[in-house]
Amino acid sequence: MNYNVNEKGYYGEFGGAFIPEMLYPNVEELRQNYLKVMAEPDFQNEFNQLLKDYVGRPSPLYFAKRLSEKYNTKIYLKREDLNHTGAHKINNTIGQILMAKRLGKTRIIAETGAGQHGVATATVCALMGLECIVYMGEIDIARQAPNVARMKMLGAKVVPALSGSRTLKDATNEAIRDWINNPVNTHYIIGSAIGPHPYPDMVTRFQAVISEEIKWQLKEQEGRENPDYVAACIGGGSNAAGTYYHFLHEDNVKIIAVEAAGLGVDSGESAATSVLGKEGIIHGCKTLLMQTNDGQITEPYSISAGLDYPGVGPMHAHLCKTGRAEFMSITDDEAMKAGLELCELEGIIPAIESSHALAIFSQKEFKPDDVVVMSLSGRGDKDLQNYIDYFKI
Repeated sequence: MNYNVNEKGYYGEFGGAFIPEMLYPNVEELRQNYLKVMAEPDFQNEFNQLLKDYVGRPSPLYFAKRLSEKYNTKIYLKREDLNHTGAHKINNTIGQILMAKRLGKTRIIAETGAGQHGVATATVCALMGLECIVYMGEIDIARQAPNVARMKMLGAKVVPALSGSRTLKDATNEAIRDWINNPVNTHYIIGSAIGPHPYPDMVTRFQAVISEEIKWQLKEQEGRENPDYVAACIGGGSNAAGTYYHFLHEDNVKIIAVEAAGLGVDSGESAATSVLGKEGIIHGCKTLLMQTNDGQITEPYSISAGLDYPGVGPMHAHLCKTGRAEFMSITDDEAMKAGLELCELEGIIPAIESSHALAIFSQKEFKPDDVVVMSLSGRGDKDLQNYIDYFKI
């Protein structure tokens, strides 16, 4: 079984490029060039240099001693929260800004929900001196004010999406509209492993630095490259895609994908796509999607602004359908408690997205000698107000 994208842009039955004709030249230019450009030694050198000197990679693989003792297993945290800008998002935006420059683009657009991808995009645009426009739902602008301020300080223009539910899905629609209107000079930096081919594969390859580092770091610490489990939270799924990438075809490594169940899978307030989704098309690809019987996208809900996406990337849809990955759904309450537990046991305040992944230890039994590597996808600064309100701190 192959878990990577095929030459037609599909993972099994998921993926493809379902786009308006007006976007065909943009997407086709990217498809024809992305692998060639990424293979150029100059590109590789510049990408790796920036990851090292600017982002601060490699990020540590940290053995969480007290957490491991509590759950009687070996838990390693891949510390993506320690990257510049506070999450894994920067790995991909560095790669894509270098790609955009080599394709001669002078203007960058992006969509953002929680604001982390918007901040990472604004950061690399400032670094490279390129114009940056970030689309963000009006509701998200209100609830993620610190990140909006960061983007503006970095020189980006933040444009509110005023249609629909005024959240991530609508911001993405606005960004696509902009791209159609400015096809020649504009590159759209998609922040997740979603979108028309080649985006899911390109984003995954840039994020694959995570699993590449895990292999040699685990070899140093445990004397072996492969853990028993790799786990990550999933919204669209870029941190997860990067965490799984080098283990996809290693049969002895089990994969755990953690979704946001919101108030409960059956509550009507959830974002658990693997349980609630069926095949559909969103933002240019065929994947698993939460929708009504007549195909209207249903509104996802999660306490985490980064996991409330109604779909999941096509690679993850394929991992789910084939059974290669075990999907677990974690409620708001379980995630918040797991986040607070990490604070108290390890002195690390995680993003609420990452807290969902941490909650699996209270739900699933691991053996004492199992090595479980978990992507700590982001830090909790942006979520402090949520934690304060939730626990009445």
